[in-house]
Amino acid sequence: MPARTLPTLPRGLLSYGMQLPVQSQSTLYAEPWEARAGAEELVEVARTADRTGFAYIAVCDHIAVPRRLADAMSTVWYDPVATLSFLAAATRRVRLLSHVAVAGLRHPLITAKQYATLDHLSGGRLVLGVGAGHVREEFEAVGADFDGRGRVLDETIDALRAALGPEEFPEHRGELFAFSGLGQRPRPAQEQVPVWVGGSSPAAVRRAALKGDGWLPQGDPRGELPAKIARLRRLREAAGIEAPAVIGAIAEPLYVGDPGWPVGRRTLAGKPEALAESLRAYARMGVTQIQVRFRSRSCRELTDQMAAFAAEVAPQLNP
Repeated sequence: MPARTLPTLPRGLLSYGMQLPVQSQSTLYAEPWEARAGAEELVEVARTADRTGFAYIAVCDHIAVPRRLADAMSTVWYDPVATLSFLAAATRRVRLLSHVAVAGLRHPLITAKQYATLDHLSGGRLVLGVGAGHVREEFEAVGADFDGRGRVLDETIDALRAALGPEEFPEHRGELFAFSGLGQRPRPAQEQVPVWVGGSSPAAVRRAALKGDGWLPQGDPRGELPAKIARLRRLREAAGIEAPAVIGAIAEPLYVGDPGWPVGRRTLAGKPEALAESLRAYARMGVTQIQVRFRSRSCRELTDQMAAFAAEVAPQLNP
């Protein structure tokens, strides 16, 4: 498949994507119905996102969850490459985002092989989201450096830039990784896979500013976003980086219309006009893509909510 360049997101518009249900089941956000769901529901949600104009669908990354965290996090974490590859075959347009791949758990050439293949098979729809990770036992189990994970991630991004570029025999020489004369095909369909950096710590914001094409904050309250966005822009300007970064945000849980059941006090529920006005506040902060999540009691209710959002709320996001 020849290399080609695809736009990551529409320029100048507030786009929206979503983390998929079922594939990760932390008690912080999973709905009860997801425990009984599987491949059929994932495909239905992915196809709904594809059909109704969502910019991306996203899958998380954990290799293994220790017992001390299992009650809160659960141990249900689908592999992102396998899951996104499966869903790539069921969709045609929607972008495929790893949110986020814990890059320090794998050698960059392994990550590059997996995600280059995904981009090739999907026709250039990958957005590679990467983050430092937070589970020490996970790193120790695979022999990865937990305490030095920030430093590892910094160089891993540089190595991935090379390994996911157009060259069949990429080269990288750094303090932690070095490779040359090693060919990898298939190459990505995109000339350069976009890399979005996750995390909300000062180090993560700096990493996103200097090494990323986009930033994926991890649920920052609205009041904290403007200062971090301003810092990210200052860092890029000081470094002479002219390309605009995709600035993300994770919105509060949503419900379009009157839920008629308790959806929680943090949920934004009500008429499409009110929801759109609330979400437009993110754009005024400088956000260019929002990750949305809907309260639901079944897969059908979720896909109905997605369709209602796309038809009634999304057209009002960019008046």
